Amino acid sequence: MSDWDQEIDARGLLCPLPVLKARKRLRAMEQGEVLRLVATDPAAVVDVPHFCAESGHEFLGSAPLQDDATAYLIRRI
Repeated sequence: MSDWDQEIDARGLLCPLPVLKARKRLRAMEQGEVLRLVATDPAAVVDVPHFCAESGHEFLGSAPLQDDATAYLIRRI
């Protein structure tokens, strides 16, 4: 079993597209579910936590992946 409920692969997309895709998906998710966002955009390291703080969702952290991407976990509040 994974540590997330849904995933978005936003590799190759630049700001603001990864965050916009996350916002749209989170709106459709149930409260408490976790979204894994995978992105290669260097700005996402700042944009994703900022989006969570502004929108009230919980930023659970990030982890580097092997292909120069980063995985971000966001809990829908």
